[in-house]
Amino acid sequence: MKFSLIAAVVVLALAQGSFAQDATDLEKLSQYFEDMKTKMTTELTAIMQNQDFANQAETVRTQLEPLATKLKEVATNIEEQLKPLTDNIQAQAQPMVDNFQKQMEAIFQKVTEHAKALAN
Repeated sequence: MKFSLIAAVVVLALAQGSFAQDATDLEKLSQYFEDMKTKMTTELTAIMQNQDFANQAETVRTQLEPLATKLKEVATNIEEQLKPLTDNIQAQAQPMVDNFQKQMEAIFQKVTEHAKALAN
């Protein structure tokens, strides 16, 4: 149950951070996870009251498999949506990184020259 709740929180956090999600999709996703949490709590309570843990565990596992599939789909969707953004950020940052690297190489070269001059 803890894993499922953690997974639900992670997916909600990722979904909220996505630029492509609109308010209605987020509300539907929130409601979906709230319903899943309620359903899981109810089922786990029933499991604790029932002595047939093996059958109940198999039932819960079977019911959680669609949730795992859904989570994978959501994660893939979020990754696809964020890929252009991260590529754009990288493209914008790369010239600055290259410039910084050239400046550091120039500074290192000057320090090396001064050290050689002092050594002589």
